[in-house]
This record gives sequence, structure tokens and C-alpha cells, in this order.
Amino acid sequence: MDVDKNKLIECIKNLRLPKVLVVGDLALDEMIYGDTERISREAPVLILQHTHTKLILGGASNAANNASVINGGKVGVIGVLGEDYQAEQLICAFHSAKIDTKYLVKDKNRKTTTKTRISGSCSQSITQQIVRVDRQTNTFLSEDTEKKVIHNLEHAIPEYDAVIISDYHIGSLTQKVIEKAIEIANKHNKIIVADAQKNLENYKDVTSMTPNLPDTQKFVGFEVKDDVLLEKAGRKLLEVSGAKSVLITCGSEGMVVFNENGEMTKIPVFNKSEVFDVTGAGDTVTAIFTMALASGAQPKYAAIIGNIAASIVVRHFGCATITVEEILENLEKIAL
Repeated sequence: MDVDKNKLIECIKNLRLPKVLVVGDLALDEMIYGDTERISREAPVLILQHTHTKLILGGASNAANNASVINGGKVGVIGVLGEDYQAEQLICAFHSAKIDTKYLVKDKNRKTTTKTRISGSCSQSITQQIVRVDRQTNTFLSEDTEKKVIHNLEHAIPEYDAVIISDYHIGSLTQKVIEKAIEIANKHNKIIVADAQKNLENYKDVTSMTPNLPDTQKFVGFEVKDDVLLEKAGRKLLEVSGAKSVLITCGSEGMVVFNENGEMTKIPVFNKSEVFDVTGAGDTVTAIFTMALASGAQPKYAAIIGNIAASIVVRHFGCATITVEEILENLEKIAL
């Protein structure tokens, strides 16, 4: 790769500048831990002695959390919560992360998306997840709630420099919400990046998108077996989306970024041997990539920074975040 390291360092430092709005399927990850005590007499199940509970921002909320850690809290969210206990927990978690919640919408007919993981330990060194319980409403928003979300988009987007559409396909992002978010962002010359797993054709005229390779292959309709087919897939995504760039994440093979003239840049994985948990790494890439674009970085440089950030968070368990200082520190260890 032809990379100006001094320019890259400047781009990393500028990550703190842009204000970011995250729109999408907000979620709470509730981690419940306990020590294994015995088998219950009531049923052949473990009894855990509860030790602690940890609340983590998941789903689209994780992208917001990553951005907030980078820019010191210049982040807002738009999404739909229920009128339940979990909604208050999620709002508290947002406030703890210095994330603005004034544009959230509540709907009493929907559940606040919550993934509860219960884990038990039989020793100080081994913790095993026993069960996961998901609470969510798997239908699109009602017309009334959709109108409230669009109203908030109209007021919120002008306040920010960049918009991330984070689609976990739970139902918060209807086609109208997606189209209005893109329309308003483009009207006000904002960076807008889509992170979705399917229906990529719905995200026309975004600044960029960040699909992974399997989802890209499903969309383009062919298996990417070599660089020729990879370039063909990237060009098709650019053509269909009308995006100025496309970033495709390729797991252990790194990532590849295409700019609007179709130029392809492959970026290798920087720490193959240190991967511990990839949970939330995609959110990190999207958040950092978007912030870099919003601060003026070229797509290639924005992708490299996102890749460095991902190489750090995968060393940690669960949804992790990263700071500018950590990115700069790790840059010194990488041969570009």
C-alpha cells in the first residue's frame, strides 16, 4: 500500500472532531454472572449464586459508544425503545457513555431490544455462557412511530457532521426511515454511512457502506474467489448504491475499499494471531471509518484506521471500544 504515515497520523488525530448521529436498531446487552453452586432439585439445571451484572451497549448502540469514546461524547442516537424497565436501563447506559438521547422515540407496543446472557463459573479461570434470552419486537415500526422517527431525523441531522445507519434488521429502519435519513443528510451535505447485512439496494446515495464479504456475495449473486471477482463485486456495489466509496470487510483476510472511480485497495489484517472475540468489531470499523471520512480523510486512509481499530477490539471479550491514543500506539507497531 502507498500510504503517507504522517498523513495517516493526522487523520487519526482528527477523529475527535466530527459529531456523529447513529440511527438504527438500538440494543442493550445484559451480562449476568454467577458462581456455579449445585444442580437444582426442581429440574436438571444449574443454580448460580449471582455475583454481578454488567450492562453493555449493543447493536447500533455499540457504534454510538465507539464514536463517543473517540470524540468525547459528541454523539447522539435515534431509535425506538419500549416503555419498559429495559428502556430505562438502556438510557442510563447511554448517559454513562455521554451519548445524547433527546431524539429517542418510545413505543409502548414494542420491546426494548435486550440480549441477556447468563454465564456461570466453576473456577476463577473458567466462565461459561449457559443461556441467552432475547427480548425484541421483530416487526417494522407502526406508521405513527415511523412519523415520529422521521420528525426527529429532520431536526437532528443538521446538528451533526456524520450519520451512521446501523441496521440489525430488527425493524427500526423502515424503508421510509432509511430514505429520509439519506435524503436529509445529502441535503445538508453530511457524511452518511450504511452498515447493513442484507437488502443493500435500499441504501442508495449514501456516502459509503460497510458490508462484510458473505453479505456482499449474497447481494452480487456470485462467490468471490479471487481479486478479479472481488473488484467486480466492489464495482457492482458502487454502481447500485451510488456511493462515493464502499468498504468490504473480509474477516481474516482483512478488508478492501473501493473509491468512486472503482480503484481498489486491499488492507491486510494487522494481528491475525491475537484475535480473541470478534463481537462488535464491525460496529467499531463502521464508527471509525465514518468519523475519519467526516474529518476529511480519503476512503483508503479511513479504512486503514478502521482496520487498526478492529485489530485492537478483537483482543477483548464482548463489545469493546477504542481511543485515539490506542490507535496511534498500535500504528507504531504496524509495517504499512
